[in-house]
Amino acid sequence: MLKACLNGGRGRDEHPAVPVTPAELAADATRCADLGVAAVHVHPRDASGVESVAPAVIADAVTAVRAARPGLPVGVSTGAWIEPDPAARVAAVRAWTVLPDFASVNAHEEGAEAVAAALHERGVLVEAGLWTPQAVRAHQAWRVPVGRILVECTPDDPARALADADAMLALLAPGGPPVLLHGEGAAAWPVLAEAVRRGLDTRIGLEDSLGLPDGAPAPDNAALVAAARALGAS
Repeated sequence: MLKACLNGGRGRDEHPAVPVTPAELAADATRCADLGVAAVHVHPRDASGVESVAPAVIADAVTAVRAARPGLPVGVSTGAWIEPDPAARVAAVRAWTVLPDFASVNAHEEGAEAVAAALHERGVLVEAGLWTPQAVRAHQAWRVPVGRILVECTPDDPARALADADAMLALLAPGGPPVLLHGEGAAAWPVLAEAVRRGLDTRIGLEDSLGLPDGAPAPDNAALVAAARALGAS
């Protein structure tokens, strides 16, 4: 599976094509789906452009994507930087009026298992975000079912990111949930290539990379997806 990560925490100051509003997310999701992505991951924003897990903000973004591209799975983030209070994150999930298809939960963050449990209770597929070997072990102690594992290589250096990928993947038991492997910045394309080599799910988009594999600036999310498809990501 190739997923498009459309915006993350980036703003227009980092790239003019970063989608922010529900309408922009929907338009980008449609363009990426036309190129073959199987799902999109978005970070919805409130009216001031700040990331939010508030029910109305989640509803607006998810509804817009579904209206523009019916049937395309759409997921969101529950990162602690969006709402630092774990109890408030759980409360927000329980108050969502429109449910995404999936949501990521970073295993190293305080209250991660409680957030994952709230998502599972609502019928939202849980993606466990694993950034380090320690996070892998923390996740393995969860009692909450997980639908997908995200092995997220955060170092910008490709060699370090690939070493992290090896270390985390080695700790995952065979026969578990599907694994999506991805990197960020300068490591995004080398890690994507490694995911393709291993036959794992992967992702690309302006959240992870502002550049194409040859180092040229990426015009938009669609260009990144087209490049990933050319490298064998499907």
